[in-house]
Amino acid sequence: MWFLFILSWVATLVQVCFVTLALAAGLYYLAELVEEYTVMAKKVIKWLIISTVCVYIGLILFEDMPKSLTLTGFASTCFYSLLLSNFPYIEVMSPVFIISCIMLFANHYIAFQHFTEEWYPFAEVLAYFTICLWLVPFAFFVSLSANDNVLPTTATTVGRGQSGGQDVVSSYFNKKSKRNGLLAVFDFCKETFIPQRDKRF
Repeated sequence: MWFLFILSWVATLVQVCFVTLALAAGLYYLAELVEEYTVMAKKVIKWLIISTVCVYIGLILFEDMPKSLTLTGFASTCFYSLLLSNFPYIEVMSPVFIISCIMLFANHYIAFQHFTEEWYPFAEVLAYFTICLWLVPFAFFVSLSANDNVLPTTATTVGRGQSGGQDVVSSYFNKKSKRNGLLAVFDFCKETFIPQRDKRF
């Protein structure tokens, strides 16, 4: 009896490892797709925002949820849509990005407060969090590394302290091998945990 119990814990650990690897591979693939097809990614995010707004309208019309919850979610989705104006460039210090992050945390706080006070089935709580709170921010999170592959559009020179007086295009191609965002994390993990083999001919 005890042997099967230990075996079940080992199997659970193996399953968690497989799920984690599958999730990491899926995120890496999505980030690569967003880097390749930034115009399509912008359209997908735009339709995700429109769908989320429709879900909030449906919650206002058909469900008895507090107005603070639905209006905060609606406002945060509107701020997310403002991030699309410069997509795939997302400036982390811009007021729109900062307000979007604040609204994301406020939306989570109000949602947690509501769902701890009122009982809902777990599937409904998970549906609300997935569609209303996580879908659009997750899409922006995956697309953070998309601006690595976008060519610069200005011909001004970069400061000499940064790139030795090169223009923007030369500086871009010198930095092109360096990735930012989600892909940089995955590249770091790949270089750290997966040993590289020497190719011998």
